[in-house]
Amino acid sequence: MRIYNTLTRKVEDFVPNEEGKVNMYTCGPTVYHFAHIGNLRSYIMEDVLEKTLRYLGYDVKRVMNITDVGHLSSDADTGEDKMLEGAKREHKTVMEIAKFYTDAFFSDMAKLNIKMPDVIEPATNCINEFINMISVLLEKGYAYIAGDNVYFDTSKLDSYYVFSSQSENELLVGVRDDVEEDNNKKNKSDFVLWFTKSKFDNQELKWDSPWGVGYPGWHIECSGISAKHFGEQLDIHCGGIDNIFPHHTNEIAQSEAYLGHKWCNYWFHVHHLIDKQGKMSKSKGDFLTVSLLEGKGYNPLAYRMFCLQSHYRKPLEFSFDALDNVVSAYDKLIKNISKLKEEGEVSKEAFDSFKEKFTDALSNDINTSMAITIIYDLLKADISDKTKLELIKDFDYVLSLGLLAGPKEEKGPEVDVAFEKYIIDKIEERKAAKKAKDFAKADAIRNELLEKGVVLKDTREGTLWELN
Repeated sequence: MRIYNTLTRKVEDFVPNEEGKVNMYTCGPTVYHFAHIGNLRSYIMEDVLEKTLRYLGYDVKRVMNITDVGHLSSDADTGEDKMLEGAKREHKTVMEIAKFYTDAFFSDMAKLNIKMPDVIEPATNCINEFINMISVLLEKGYAYIAGDNVYFDTSKLDSYYVFSSQSENELLVGVRDDVEEDNNKKNKSDFVLWFTKSKFDNQELKWDSPWGVGYPGWHIECSGISAKHFGEQLDIHCGGIDNIFPHHTNEIAQSEAYLGHKWCNYWFHVHHLIDKQGKMSKSKGDFLTVSLLEGKGYNPLAYRMFCLQSHYRKPLEFSFDALDNVVSAYDKLIKNISKLKEEGEVSKEAFDSFKEKFTDALSNDINTSMAITIIYDLLKADISDKTKLELIKDFDYVLSLGLLAGPKEEKGPEVDVAFEKYIIDKIEERKAAKKAKDFAKADAIRNELLEKGVVLKDTREGTLWELN
């Protein structure tokens, strides 16, 4: 297995700390809103990585966090907590928001055939672990208290910008928000480990700590959760490239300061999904979700194939025309596979030959595009249908494209008169809310309908609806 390591900026042989076993950590969602399809590209590719490792015979333990507190609306530890932002938007409690969007995220994972990680840990479950880690960092002199908050002191490190030789200003190009100065910091690059109520009095979730009532910073959460489940060694850490700086940079800083040695050997980062306007982002307002794709008639697995046809380290430009091309190819592929009969004997020679090619493609830095090409080559090969079906079944463990499911029957959903009236009334109510500039209420109505399987689409002709 050879994989690109962001830390060394080169493709390397993958060698875990313990032979045959892999400790794998993936940054999970901040559950203040739906995941958009750009977020989900990362989870699809991480899923392929995990399944590839298992396919190659490794015993994988994968842990993923759920950020339900502490992730602020700026990477500079400023602004309000994203969870509080979501709660205000929908007039719910933070934990209600967390539950709803966590469930929505799991639903998206299921639709995309993404395997559930072995451990899913909400940050709010691990407050004691965060407090313990911060206490050790203070004792070791890597942290300080200022303005009633606890900060990590990056000047104590020999090297802080471990992922790049670039300057701080160059790295900030990848950060999602403009940086606002925090006068409590000794150094511009220092970051918050623990916020007290003096920072944000309106924070809904707070806990007692040695430094006052407050809550953890975002960065300490992944380090604390990883240490809880993996101890002192991590083989591979995954995330989107926008996590590289500052989030993963800060994780390495605090984890290695806490442990006193190197922490994680390999870093796997998935590039952005972009459109003609640039990177997809929730901050732009309207964004595409799996449910919205379904509402437009797209099979989520066609979107998975769309992602697999590009290399994870390259930006992937999304357009509906491009997705339509993949849908056409996907449907044709499924149809051709469905024509295969359980006939003939399985040729061990042919099976081993194609399996070797498939394994080589995945072992070459997760070359999913080549892996899919091998399936097309397989279908054209002069071997028994039985051999082809056994190989496709084997390959689809990793690709998870539902290749043996057969073509889907087109069946329009039925709506009773009362439910249709409810939908139309809600659309009118939302229209009135938007006219009154009550956008929070308009969003809440959209989400209420989405919960009931109704997808809204705003057009020049008015608001249209479809059943999910």
